[in-house]
Amino acid sequence: MHNNIENNLASYALKSKDSKGREYKEEIPKLRTEFQRDRERIIHSTAFRRLEYKTQVFVNHEGDMYRTRLTHTIEVAQISRAASRALMLNEDLTEAISLAHDLGHTPFGHAGQDILNKCMKDFGGFEHNIQSLRVIEKLENKYASFSGLNLCFETREGILKKCSKTRAKDLGEVGRRFIDKKQSSLEAQLTNVCDEIAYNNHDIQDGVKAKKIFIEQLETLPIFFNQMKIVLKKYPKLSGSKIINETVRLIINLLINDLIRNSNENIINKKIINSDDVRNCDSLVIGFSDEIKMLNMELKRFLYSNLYKHPDVIKMTDQANLVIENLFSAYMNDIKLIPNDYIQYNLLKINSGFKERVICDYIAGMTDRFAQLEYTKIFNEKS
Repeated sequence: MHNNIENNLASYALKSKDSKGREYKEEIPKLRTEFQRDRERIIHSTAFRRLEYKTQVFVNHEGDMYRTRLTHTIEVAQISRAASRALMLNEDLTEAISLAHDLGHTPFGHAGQDILNKCMKDFGGFEHNIQSLRVIEKLENKYASFSGLNLCFETREGILKKCSKTRAKDLGEVGRRFIDKKQSSLEAQLTNVCDEIAYNNHDIQDGVKAKKIFIEQLETLPIFFNQMKIVLKKYPKLSGSKIINETVRLIINLLINDLIRNSNENIINKKIINSDDVRNCDSLVIGFSDEIKMLNMELKRFLYSNLYKHPDVIKMTDQANLVIENLFSAYMNDIKLIPNDYIQYNLLKINSGFKERVICDYIAGMTDRFAQLEYTKIFNEKS
């Protein structure tokens, strides 16, 4: 049955029957594909649930109306699945990669990643993309026969957006494409671009709602201004947040349509017939046209300068740095501050000289509010 589901995919799409399989061999599912099983395991994982209380741009306690890492992930999955269908790629694999791509994110978003990387600079560093792989391969602890989620090779490889050659050597087969300079699957490439589409445009909505950026600033961007003109021509009496929402909707449509059209042209021009052609290609196949790429880059630069570097956002970043840096230091000085069941589960690693990585994994798995509660509990008791 599951083979029939994938019969109508393009010849260059990845199919379950061609998968390199799982690290631990399992019985083949009868009523779903291997990639559907991956998707569902991700949704049922602890790390996926925790994304609800992890920062996208604004810290969780700032308000319930802003996006979290979970809502962002769901939006990426929706956009990438729609684009995958249009390109006749494997929707289930695309969605699985989308749902798992941020599982390794720390509390407090990229600020948390940066300070945890600083804490770990002498112990192998920290990068959320590699941590996502670590979560699904090692840290999830719910199955009797294996650690992690035992996902298919294609899902695990697709999560790795970037990786240095040095780190890739430690990842085995899943990191080999970075050493051999090969490309990821079209499904993985698509997820990466759709991730960018989602966070750029939805950060506009959250930024305006939080009064950190304003429509007058956005009007200086051609990609925003041109779509807003279309909105106001159709709805001349429209005002307030509806202008923003309708404009963002048109921008997303513009980006997706360009992405599909340009990617299809690349597939033809690069003579892509099968998944091996994709892997051996000298450049990425999935991507925007040059014109849209330039407009999108302008939007990214605007958000970086005006939202992510806004004084109020920087203030939140400084608070995140304080919490995570002090938690790491406290646990290093007294690991018994971490719950005993977690210590016992990781005792072999701790006794083998990997205490720092165990602490790093513990902090990276925290939600925003749990990290803040832990910080308050530890440092209030000390004062």
